[in-house]
Amino acid sequence: MSFGELFQIAFTALRRNKLRSFLTLLGVIIGVMTVVAVVSVISGLNGYVQDKVLNLNPDVLVFTKYGIIRGRQEFLLAKKRKPMTMRDAAIIARECKSCAAVGTHAQEQENVRAGSRKLSGVSIEGYSANMDSMLKIDLESGRFFTPVEDAHSQAVAVIGYDVKDQVFPTVNPIGRTIYVHGFPLRVIGLQTKQGNVFGQSKDNVVFVPISFVQKILTSKSDIQIFVRPTMGMAGVDRTQDEVRTILRAIRKTSFATDDPFGIVGSEAIQSLWKSITAGAFALMVLISGISLIVGAIVIANIMFVSVVERTKEIGLRMALGARRRDIKRQFLLESALLATGGGVVGVLLGALVALAVSQIFPARVKLVFIVIGIGTATLTGILAGLAPSSSASRLPPIEALRFE
Repeated sequence: MSFGELFQIAFTALRRNKLRSFLTLLGVIIGVMTVVAVVSVISGLNGYVQDKVLNLNPDVLVFTKYGIIRGRQEFLLAKKRKPMTMRDAAIIARECKSCAAVGTHAQEQENVRAGSRKLSGVSIEGYSANMDSMLKIDLESGRFFTPVEDAHSQAVAVIGYDVKDQVFPTVNPIGRTIYVHGFPLRVIGLQTKQGNVFGQSKDNVVFVPISFVQKILTSKSDIQIFVRPTMGMAGVDRTQDEVRTILRAIRKTSFATDDPFGIVGSEAIQSLWKSITAGAFALMVLISGISLIVGAIVIANIMFVSVVERTKEIGLRMALGARRRDIKRQFLLESALLATGGGVVGVLLGALVALAVSQIFPARVKLVFIVIGIGTATLTGILAGLAPSSSASRLPPIEALRFE
């Protein structure tokens, strides 16, 4: 028999029992829906972290007092470390042969005022002038500050959109003055609107020279040191090892002692984030797997029932010349079609769930997820149909014709 004939017979048999076919598919539908929805949400979150949360270029390393903290004990140990200082950054810039650029960063939180308008709790980000090449800072208008302005602690600032909307709602802020901690700053740039990241605004910010932060806003010397390798991504490991050696030498760290500082990079943060989401993904895969197993059992059971109900039909077809493999392929195709239908419905429902979730968290429904969902369902149907189809093909034609 041709595949077209087998397909027509299988489709007709499934259409005869629409309600039973639908109820049989519930396990497969739930399993595929869960897989597509969860994978879409996790993929969306991973992309969101890469695009929005990480403000670093991929080849930039950050050396800090704390690094990535994974627990209370790590925090207590890191708290005892010596802070990074501008002296450390100067030594690294002088001694590191594989460093294309060494930048610095310090942060404070202050109120920003212009005339009678005021915005509280603004993040004042102090950067060295070369940091615009290491961070993803996009400006809508104006410019970033220069090395000369940084070296002379010039009172200049690049503001975020929240600051602009609050203190300069109707005018162009470039060239105007804001007051931070009572000190006037001339606005020279406006950052492109960034929006919120996990409920926190990335526009409630002012960028200033780090020398201004350290001389005017705070007496603390603690900074973060940013390093970009000369060879880009290919030189990250080499540069990391070289800077580690320099910092350990500055702190006179013994060979057997752990680094008295933390190292952060975009890949390390991505890896940490993916390890967090991996747990949720594994749990959902387990739930989906159970649903698919239940669905496979139900499909196999229904196919066995179908074989019994159609015993006489099987005998008649075999008496008219149908081979055992034709009978086997017919029931195997019915089982696969049944599960594939459930896979299609599951993919559609999973995509709808992901679309609904995307209103709160980012979600990406990719073609590969759809293919995986439908493919998994089809494979489930084939495996579930192996035993019933084999049973049907082994029926003796004479006994099948006599069956009542």
